[in-house]
Amino acid sequence: LTRSPREESGGMMSGTLESLSGIGEDGSSIGSDSEINGLAVRRTDKYGFLGGTQYSEGSDKDIRVDVARQREMKWLDMFNNWDKWVSRRFQKVKLRCRKGIPSSLRAKAWQLLSNSKELLDSNPGRFEELEREPGDPKWLDIIEKDLHRQFPFHEMFAARGGHGQQDLFRVLKAYTVYRPEEGYCQAQAPVAAVLLMHMPAEHAFWCLVQICETYLPGYYSAGLEAIQLDGEIFFSLLRRVCPMAYRHLKKFKIDPILYMTEWFMCVFSRTLPWASVLRVWDMFFCEGVKIVFRVGLVLLKQMLGSVEKLREVQGMYETMERLRNIPPDSIREDLLVQEVVSLAVTEALIERECTIQVRKWRESRGELTHQPGRRLNGTRAIHEHKRRASAISSGGSFSFLGSIPPPGPLRASSSLLVKWEMLPYSTGAWAGG
Repeated sequence: LTRSPREESGGMMSGTLESLSGIGEDGSSIGSDSEINGLAVRRTDKYGFLGGTQYSEGSDKDIRVDVARQREMKWLDMFNNWDKWVSRRFQKVKLRCRKGIPSSLRAKAWQLLSNSKELLDSNPGRFEELEREPGDPKWLDIIEKDLHRQFPFHEMFAARGGHGQQDLFRVLKAYTVYRPEEGYCQAQAPVAAVLLMHMPAEHAFWCLVQICETYLPGYYSAGLEAIQLDGEIFFSLLRRVCPMAYRHLKKFKIDPILYMTEWFMCVFSRTLPWASVLRVWDMFFCEGVKIVFRVGLVLLKQMLGSVEKLREVQGMYETMERLRNIPPDSIREDLLVQEVVSLAVTEALIERECTIQVRKWRESRGELTHQPGRRLNGTRAIHEHKRRASAISSGGSFSFLGSIPPPGPLRASSSLLVKWEMLPYSTGAWAGG
């Protein structure tokens, strides 16, 4: 691990690797890195949370053991013939992702769905090479300052300098070396942290690469053009899906960038109860950004979609407070997934709206630096892109996306932190973890 000057002088990353101090009878941890911070010993929930807003009280509805085993066997069968399933029976893959990926197989499923497994296999030793590079001190310092803000109530990230924070530093630093023209964006940290809860650092790195460059290209680049453009697309879709919520937000001049930035850039990892986060990510890896749009639209529909609900938020301040603090009861896992799956917002509709908004952007603001056409909508699109690229390659070694720089110019990222911190919604949220 390459250390910045701040680390050498005994900074945050100088902590040693800490091990869990015990395992409870039910398999949950008792005690953890969090004890170093002086927190009382507490049994974690089944996701590893020791407390905080995403701690799960009691047990969520448990699937019967025989049903769980049956689902695992189906997924293992798909793993053994993955390309065939994606090319010939993708609807079944999609249905199984919507039902929820078995927790024991989630890491491997995410890597196959995103094609990061192929990136990992075709770039042996690359992650270690990136780690050995010194990195830009400007980014390393910012990354260090952000480490303790990521899921501070999760056993993996509770200790300053603990194993979770060390791995998070490794992954984020490696990305700045891998894509120096993009550098680091604060919203990448919670995304990388979610991945690290499920897989080793090297695997998490390649998964992060796919999210940043294939699923959400431009989201973490300077200027935040991609997220602003998606904000315009989102607001236009809201007008169609829930006119009442649309009119309310328009009346109080609440711009999409004020509330959907964290939702989209962090893929709801800081917004929803954890069981819902995992279900959303399962669908997101399979179906792409369409799921992110749908979840956001469902949330607004739930919170601002009726006369009764609007009576509770009769001003800009009250509305923003509601959007920042979504009541867990209104977004229960099964209800949320059911609403997301049934919402009639298709890839074609999003693409059509994207074309309209790009034209409006060019008319009012000039040419985009970001290229919307780079986005691939989930597993099937990635698989098709890979197949076409293989067909036109000359038969030599071909590393899908791993050795190809992203198309189109990208701005230098030095202004990114300033741009991000200027967003009103982000200031409090990032400080609190």
